[in-house]
Amino acid sequence: MTNLPTEIVEIVEKDLQTFDSIAQDSQIMGEQVDKVIRNSKNAWIPTSHWIGGWLWYYIDKVNRENFCYDLTDIDGGSIQYTQYGEGQFYNWHQDADIDTFYKPQLVPGSGTNLSQDQVTLQGETVRKLSFALQLSDPSDYTGGEVQFLDNGGKTYFAPKQRGTLMVFDSRTKHRVRRVRSGMRKSLVGWVVGPRWK
Repeated sequence: MTNLPTEIVEIVEKDLQTFDSIAQDSQIMGEQVDKVIRNSKNAWIPTSHWIGGWLWYYIDKVNRENFCYDLTDIDGGSIQYTQYGEGQFYNWHQDADIDTFYKPQLVPGSGTNLSQDQVTLQGETVRKLSFALQLSDPSDYTGGEVQFLDNGGKTYFAPKQRGTLMVFDSRTKHRVRRVRSGMRKSLVGWVVGPRWK
């Protein structure tokens, strides 16, 4: 976890106000989400926006210092601006798992098209890291804690401090507990790289 300068987080949040009006209820890339699993408002910020480059600097730094994963880009070229109001939540989930890996229609090495084999192998990416930037101040809401679950069944709470950037392995189980009052705002995304070897 990294704490980013509050002054810059204030600029980020001010810049994101233009996206407040387009935030939609529980949609991921235009598709409706099961509100038993997740209930929130989301808008998508293209990674070409200055915020994308700013976040990438810190994500890359955290990766080099902690994970050393082979990374290529932020998944889908977008960062999710998420708002959790009163009663909203996101149940336990993982952002990547064995069943989420890309499965090519062409089996490499089948002899069908050897030149296509290389394109298929080079084009495969998986989510390796997830990130969340806490935009709200802890006094802005109650509840809404980000909670992690380790393989031994022990849970951990993430800091609620404004400007906290959490970068974690996408296979880690986590959730956002129900917001009891106020509004929790964050920027979240997923970083992809070549398939695990």
